[in-house]
Amino acid sequence: MSSRSFEHRFEGADTLNGLLEIAGSALDTQEVLARLAAGHEAGASASELIPTLFDPEPRFPDPEMARRLYQNLLGLWDLVTSGKTVELEPTARHKREKRVRPVAPPPFDPELGPDTEFVEAAWRYLEDLPGGDPRALERLTHAFENREDALVQWLDESGLADEAYATARYLLFELFAMLEIGWPSGTGAVTREALEAAPEQDSGDVPPALRAYADEALFESELGDAQVPSLVYRGLHALWQARRRGERRT
Repeated sequence: MSSRSFEHRFEGADTLNGLLEIAGSALDTQEVLARLAAGHEAGASASELIPTLFDPEPRFPDPEMARRLYQNLLGLWDLVTSGKTVELEPTARHKREKRVRPVAPPPFDPELGPDTEFVEAAWRYLEDLPGGDPRALERLTHAFENREDALVQWLDESGLADEAYATARYLLFELFAMLEIGWPSGTGAVTREALEAAPEQDSGDVPPALRAYADEALFESELGDAQVPSLVYRGLHALWQARRRGERRT
């Protein structure tokens, strides 16, 4: 699992195209590259150029998508300012590879719950969505924001600092998305009462693979705020208990 620290990193045209689409930009990576190159030639800075890529202002389903978009834009800017040739398309001697849409892992066993193999496959699927299937990512983020509005509001009211809030919110989105992917009936709406009643420590009610994923993500985040693990564990417990039992998705 990758660290969530901010770094300038251009992940390729497909990924940036997906992130631009999610943020509402009408431009693709090739057009962005041309604007950055022209702006650099004219003596403009990245902080002056990047806002011009969006009209109106960019929109993001969650802070993690904003972080990843700006990482890619600044990584591309670094390539432009380095003077290196930026190749977005394969050269003539290479056959262009067909873009492959990410495939979600099959549902986990309803009796055993998600295991480590499922969690790893689901995480990789979510990582590939911005460049491979941005609409699927948008559907998941909208489902999280709309169906789990009580959970989102609960986090909003927690008083966390920006980085801690972004980490907790995105991690709970990932855990929600894993349950959506692996539980055919979907995840129900978490209530405020369930969140307040959820245990802050491992009660044994949550599958170990999900808890281990949360533990690793929190460790990698290197946050010093002791409130974040408590909120994440309570949110995870409430999400797991909110699984729909044989109902159809709505």
